Parts: sequence; C-alpha cells; structure tokens
Amino acid sequence: MTGKMTGDTTGDTTGDTTGDPGTRGGSAEPTGADAAGAPTAAARPPRWRRIWPLVLLLAGLGLFFALGLNRYLSFQALADHRDWLMAQVRDVPVLAALAYIASYAAVAAFSIPGGAVLTILGGFLFGTWLGTLYAVTGATVGAVAVFLAARTALGETLRARAGGAVQRMRVGFQENALSYLLFLRLIPVFPFWLVNLVPALVGVPLATYALGTFVGIIPGTLVYASVGNGLDALVTAGGTPSLGIIFQPAILGPIVGLGVLALLPVGYKKWRARRAGPQPPPEQQAPEQRPPKGHA
Repeated sequence: MTGKMTGDTTGDTTGDTTGDPGTRGGSAEPTGADAAGAPTAAARPPRWRRIWPLVLLLAGLGLFFALGLNRYLSFQALADHRDWLMAQVRDVPVLAALAYIASYAAVAAFSIPGGAVLTILGGFLFGTWLGTLYAVTGATVGAVAVFLAARTALGETLRARAGGAVQRMRVGFQENALSYLLFLRLIPVFPFWLVNLVPALVGVPLATYALGTFVGIIPGTLVYASVGNGLDALVTAGGTPSLGIIFQPAILGPIVGLGVLALLPVGYKKWRARRAGPQPPPEQQAPEQRPPKGHA
C-alpha cells in the first residue's frame, strides 16, 4: 500500500511539474510590464542613441551661424540675387521648388530664425498659392523632424519623472491634441520651435501633430506669401517689407478668430462634463450604466 501511494504521488507530482509549459524549457506567459509592452532595461536603447538626433539638430544650428549663412536670410540678399533666383525658377521650376522645400525644412528642423523671410521669398518666387503650399510643406517636414528628435531624446525621461500635475496636463493635452495644436499654430505669438517641442513631450501622436502643424500654419503662411507676391516693385524701389504685417488688426483678428474656433470642441467637452456632473466609479454604477465588458 505504501509503495503504491508513494508511486502515485511521485508520478502525479512529476507529471504535473514536467508537464507545465512554463517550467519545461518553454517560455512562460509574459506578465506585468512585459505583457503591456513596456520597455525593459535590456530593451531600452543606450542614452547616446536616443539623444543623438537632438544633438545633430543643435549642431546644425550652431554650424549655420558659425559659417555666416544667416546673411543669406535677409531682404538684402534677396535683392542682390533676385535675377539669379528668378532665372532658376524659370529654367528648372521643379528643381527650384524642391530646393526651396528642402531649404525651408532645414530652417525649421534646425530652428533657424528667418522663417518669415523665407516664406516671403516663396511668395516672391512662386506666387501666393504655390509659395504657400511649398512653405507649408517644408515647414511641416522640418517640424516633424524636431518632434521625432525631441520625443526620442526627452519623451521617455519626462514620462518617467513627471509628477501628478504634469501627468494631468499630458492627459488633458492628449484628449484634445488637435484642437490645442491648431490653436498654438494659428496664434503667431508662440515661437515655432517651442510649439515643435511641447507636443513631443506630452505624448501627442505623430499623425495628429503633422496634421495640426500643416493646417495650423496655413493662414499665417498665406499672409507672408501674399506679401512676397507683391515684393517685386518694393525690391525695385529699394524698400523692405514689414515682418510685423501679421500683427495688424485687420490680419491678426481673423487669425485669432480661427484659433478660438479651434478651441470650441474643448469648451464643448468641458461644458458637457460639467453638466453631467461627477461620475461614480464603475463598481458603484447601476448595472445598466456600467460599460460593457469585453468577451474573451
């Protein structure tokens, strides 16, 4: 009897232990942070690999001024090279357009001051509408480069060290990301480089960021491109356009109005939430009010 019981017990225990896929040389089911896809210390790339895109952009900005290239982003340079620029647009229009878009993307990516001058140049060379399209395209490409560099270098660090207030700001911004981004892009008082960084640090999706940037900068770009379209007579007379034209009430007023319209969805959501009142946690709700559970 004892032998039989011992054999059965040993057999059951051995069978259960060796039959468990989690302990028989197989891989156990991932749990916790691994199951959620959170990066582990082994999977996280080295710090230098995360920060090198941002370092590259900062180095490009420094190199731009070190080589004195800033002198070409001026109306004097436009007047000096006017005939040559117009000849390039006339002889090789596609190549000229691509070169302009690439130059604008570099200016935006390296956060080089002079975007307004470059936008006026676009209107001067290509006309109001094509100048606006090319400038918006180049600016969006450059802004996306900054966004990706900042998100790679700083996004994970900020998430790890963010306190409660920062986390609440992140959640609020993410819930209404497109509306907030359109507002920041439309109102010309916010520096372009700053609006490139903030969405990356609060976790805005790339597609939302690109769309909000492209649409949000169209009105201001259109204003400066239209100035450039009428620049020929002014350059011939030796004059200089005013970069503060966008702050004139007749122009700034409609742009601010568009910014306010962009925030209407945010205001509506807050109004509905306040009207509905605080919601109890799911476990305290009536059965008919509880959200449906997922099926396995």
